[in-house]
Order: sequence, then C-alpha cells, then structure tokens
Amino acid sequence: MRIAVTLLVSGIFLSACSNNKEPEMQTYPRLKQLTTAAPVAAKQEYTAKYHGKELSDPYNWLKDSGYPEVDDKPILDYLTKENSYFDEFLAPNKPLIDTIFEEFKGRINEKDESVPWIDNGYEYRWYYREGEEYRTRSRKNIATGEEVVFLDETKLAKDFDYFSLGGWDISPDNRFLVYSFNTDGAERYIARIVDLQTGTYLEDEIPELNGSVAFSADSQSIIYGKLEKDKWRTASVNVHKIGSDIAEDKILISEADDGFFLGFNYSSDKQYLILSSGQREVTEYHVLASNDLFATPTKLIAREQGFSSIVDHANGKFYILANDTHKNFRLASVDDEQPSFDNWQTLIEGSDDLYLIGIQTFKDFIVLQAREKGIDKIRIRDYQGNSHDVEFPEQVYSASLGNSSEFEQNFVRVDYESMVTPHTVFDYDFGAKSLQTRKVNEVPSGYDKSQYVTERIMAPSRDGIEVPVSIVYKKGFNKNGEQPLHLYGYGAYGITVPPGFSTLRLSLLDRGFAFAIAHVRGSNILGYKWYLDGKLEKRNNAFNDFVDAARYLVKEKYVSEGNISISGRSAGGELMGAVTNQAPELWRSVTLGVPFVDVLNTMLDASLPLTPPEWSEWGNPIEDSAAYDLIASYSPYDNIVAKDYPPMLVSGGINDPRVTYWEPAKWTAKMREMKTDDNLLIMRINMGAGHFANSGRYGRLRDYAEEYAFILKSHGIDQ
Repeated sequence: MRIAVTLLVSGIFLSACSNNKEPEMQTYPRLKQLTTAAPVAAKQEYTAKYHGKELSDPYNWLKDSGYPEVDDKPILDYLTKENSYFDEFLAPNKPLIDTIFEEFKGRINEKDESVPWIDNGYEYRWYYREGEEYRTRSRKNIATGEEVVFLDETKLAKDFDYFSLGGWDISPDNRFLVYSFNTDGAERYIARIVDLQTGTYLEDEIPELNGSVAFSADSQSIIYGKLEKDKWRTASVNVHKIGSDIAEDKILISEADDGFFLGFNYSSDKQYLILSSGQREVTEYHVLASNDLFATPTKLIAREQGFSSIVDHANGKFYILANDTHKNFRLASVDDEQPSFDNWQTLIEGSDDLYLIGIQTFKDFIVLQAREKGIDKIRIRDYQGNSHDVEFPEQVYSASLGNSSEFEQNFVRVDYESMVTPHTVFDYDFGAKSLQTRKVNEVPSGYDKSQYVTERIMAPSRDGIEVPVSIVYKKGFNKNGEQPLHLYGYGAYGITVPPGFSTLRLSLLDRGFAFAIAHVRGSNILGYKWYLDGKLEKRNNAFNDFVDAARYLVKEKYVSEGNISISGRSAGGELMGAVTNQAPELWRSVTLGVPFVDVLNTMLDASLPLTPPEWSEWGNPIEDSAAYDLIASYSPYDNIVAKDYPPMLVSGGINDPRVTYWEPAKWTAKMREMKTDDNLLIMRINMGAGHFANSGRYGRLRDYAEEYAFILKSHGIDQ
C-alpha cells in the first residue's frame, strides 16, 4: 500500500538500467580506514554478576569514576587521540566540507525573523542580525510604538565557547525579565533577573535549574524547576521571592521517586499553575490558582490511577486528554470547583483511528492536535460541541500547534511543513475557517518545490505489520535500484520524526539521493499502541521494522542492498547500533549521533541521573532477570562480534547528561577491536558541549557538514 504525493517527475539521475528485470546484485566499495594507525583503547578486566550471569566489560574504565567531572588523564588522552584521528579524516576532505557548509549556509536567511505575537500589551519578535549565531529578542509597546531589545543572545554568548538559552519570561507588570542559560552543554542552568526599566541586573541569581522559569501573577516571584544535586532530575518546583535569600524559597511540589519527572506550566487562560509529575505512561497533576501560589495544591489526577494525561483550563473547567479508557486518549472536562475524577464528563471518546496528542484552550474554542491514520490533524471544537478539522494543502505533511499567546484571540497559530514544503506559519481564523500564511521560510540560495517529490509508502515488517515510510527525492529519480538512499530513524519514547522539510537534506537530494524516514514502532505515528509495541519486551520490533523497511525499499527498487546510508541520534543512535549488528551488509555508511548504545550497563547503573526514569522505557535489569536477558540480547555494545561492519561515524559530547560520552567511546573502542574489515571508523567527541553538540546556528552547521561529507565520501562522491 502507498500514499503518493506526486509533484513533477523528470531530471537528474546517477545511472540507469532496465526496469523490466531485477538489478543484478553488486558489491559497493566501502570507505577505507586512514593510512594513519587508528587509536587502540587499552583493555582492563572488569566483571560483574547479575542474576547469576557474568558481565564482562573491558572498556568499563572509559567511564570516569568522578563523573560528572571528567578529568581522568587516560580517558582524556584516549578521547584526544580519537579526535585527532577524526581530524585526519577531515583534513583532506576540507574542500568538500567547506562546499557543503557553504551550501547549508546559503540556504539560511541571515536576517531570519519570527512572525510577531501579541502578549500583555506588547508585540514580540525574535530576529537574527546578519552573521550572528544567536537570536535577538525585542518587543514593541502597542500603545506607544516604541520597540526595545530585551534579550540579546549574541551579547550574552560572546564570552563563551558554548551558550544555550533555557527559558525566559517577562513579568505580568512588564517590568522584569527572567532568563536561564548554560555555558557547557551540561543542561544545568542559571537564572538571572533584569529590571527592564533600568536595564540593570538584580542581585538574585538562581543556580542549578532545569531551564524552566516563569513569573508569578503578582510579578514578585520566580517559579523554577530545581535540579537534584549531581543529578539531572528535577527534585522540586520552587518559588523564589525577588530580593529574598534562595535558601528561603518555597517548595510548591517535590518528587521523591527517581522515576518521575517534574514540570510546570500555566493554563492557557493563566488562571492556574499546573504542576505535573510523571513517567511516559503515568502522569500526576496538582493545580494551584495562579493568584494564590502559597495555598495547598489540589491533586487533580493521582499517579495511582495509572494513566497518561494532558491538562488545560478555560471558562471554569479543566479540559483533559486522558488514555484511561482508550490508549489513544479521550477528551474530558470537569468543573474546577469539583474536579474529582468521578465528576469527569467525556466530550470525545477514545478511538482506534483518532490519536489525540495535544490541547490548547481559547475563550471560544478548544484546539486539539491529533493524528489520524498517520496524518496530522488540527481539530477546532467550540464549547457547544461543534467541531471541524483544518484543511491543509497537501496529503502528507507535519502540522502542530504554534505560538498562540493570547487566550482571547480568534485564531490559532499553526506550524506546517512537508518534505517538500519549507516551514510555514499559518494563522487559522476560527470564524472564517481560513488559513492565512504568515511566513514561509526563505531559502536564499534558491529552492523550487516543483522539482521534488514526496511519498508515503507502507513497508511490511517480518511479522506482517505495515510500517509507514516517508520519502523525498528530486524529480527524475529513477526507481531502478541504482541511486543511493539515506534512511533515518528514531523510534522510541513515543516520539515521531515528522515528515518535515530540511534545507540540509537538499545537499543529498541534489546529488541524486532519495531520503527516507522509517516510522518504526516505538514512535507514535499510528497511535499510542504503536509506541507500546516498540518498547520493553517489544523493543526488537523497532529494529526489525527499520531493517525490513530498508529491504522493502530495495525490493521496490528505490535503492540496492549495500547502497543505503543510515543515521540516527540518541535513542535513534541505539537503533543504528542494533541494525548495524543485525544487517551490516545493507549499509554503505552508518552515522551514530550521541548514540545510546551501552543500554545494558546504563540500565544497570542506578547512580546515573537518568537511569531510574528510563526503566519504564527499557526495563529494570537490576531487579528483573527477564529484563536483563532481553536488554542483553539487543544492547548494541554488548552484541558487537567479530565480523565485517560498514564505515561508521560516531559522535558524542563530554558534558552530555542524556547519553554519557563513554557510550560512543566504548562502542568505538570495542568495534575497533572486534570488526574484521578495514572500513573507516571515526569518532568525534565534542570536548566543550553536551547532547546537542555545538551551539549557535553556524557551529551546528559545521558539525552537520562534516557528517554529510562522511556520507558522500562513503558513496564515492567527492564534490
């Protein structure tokens, strides 16, 4: 089965052959290792026993015992050698990298800016100054017309090699700004407060945040998420009264269970502060009237009820998406004066076809973000129960709720794109039922949408389930098995990689590639069950889906076996490791970005800050022998064996709290020891950043240019 969106077809191709017969199997050359000897990591004996089984890990020493501080000299020496080896790959390929970087840069609007939005008497926008890495944020007083810069990220970043803005907020009385930032990629933020009337910083400085900050309704206090010491878990949501000692900050809610994440946000009408604590399948909510933060929070949903939910508020009622009666969620409401579960009223029943993802309330309408049979939907529903879906111009696309800042506005802002349509901002008028285009991302170097084609096909997995695959290519791409293809995947946490637009991707498409996204189980593209069918004891479905999607693309002559490059980041890097172990013959190159490849050892280490919350996703191998055996059976690092592997580029960040640096380092060390081929294996560890690599728009483009050069070189393309 396939859903096709055909725009125009003809143009360039790399080579052609008859479509009347199966292409002959051919062996594609592999990118070879450098003439310089690759680094060899030492092996140190390490064993541990779990459930009567012995675990041997000779590269365990690469994990610094003093983490999160990494100062062990042998470890740093090894990482430095790997980076030097990576640099030796870069040196002769600098012209190609520079070419790709300039292509990337040429597709960026140097003076890009946002669609303005209105909030509390001011019109806000962000913009880039030409040549700058970071955004400048300004606001214009609607009454006076005066526009003032209130947050200059470039100025804030100038003294740091790495800079990342966490969150920011302006007080309801429009006098103060609070913002959070970090300067090493470790995602432990500091908050500072600025008096916008004088332009001076207050003495208050709040350390050790998760990045989230907001003002209280009276403008006198800051709400923030406090991180646990030496961990990346939010231990409590606190309130800091401006001018007081931080030690006196009030705890609104705390969380003792390492497996639950804390968060907070205001309801769309600003009437309530919503405090959440949850895992991916269980959420608990407390609410506080925003004008009385020092009252006792009301528990709206208890974790013992055992379901996932999303909460908003409008016109005296809470509106709740909950998957208590159906995994794809129902919409319910309850009076805020009597909000017990027994009083809930179902407004939309759960459905196998309609998956409810998000909600935002407005004065006169509720807007739902949903997905129906893998296609995004924006549903408008008034408070009398009348509803309709927004009509979009393409059949396969990505649409989500955008920045709608005012509760009483008569439109909803929508972010839209497809694999051939650049990111577009629409305003959808509730009354007129019409879309107004507010912005289409510009591609300054030129882009003609009519020259590209996007498709959605359904690839059968080995158990008979059909897996959605989104594909894009330049017109004239010949489905004769002779052109290269890049396949991307993630497939975890219920996160779906949208079939969206990428200016970077054009550098592959314009060189004859097709680009495909395999929406494997573990994502939620086909509903919540699609997510459940790719986690815990069903985790192998994600890996099998990816391999089977690749084989189906070969069968349908989009590409030939051995001519497919693949990539994924984080949990997608775990996917890359698993499919590289399972079917190395399929891949011409593999890019593993900050890859979660040491799954078993990580899940066995409860002292790591993010391990306990992850047990609900992968299983707890400490307490559960079956979970241990299952994870051991697929954990990419533990399943490297002596055989030929494709060329690989592995990346990591020394300050990464999500996927610790030693995961890519151990994978690379063991792979060098075990593989029987002479194909290239290189690793880049960013020694001053974390999970998201370099900061700034150009720094990240340089990273991507290096990765794309590796892909192109793997396919024998030098320019």
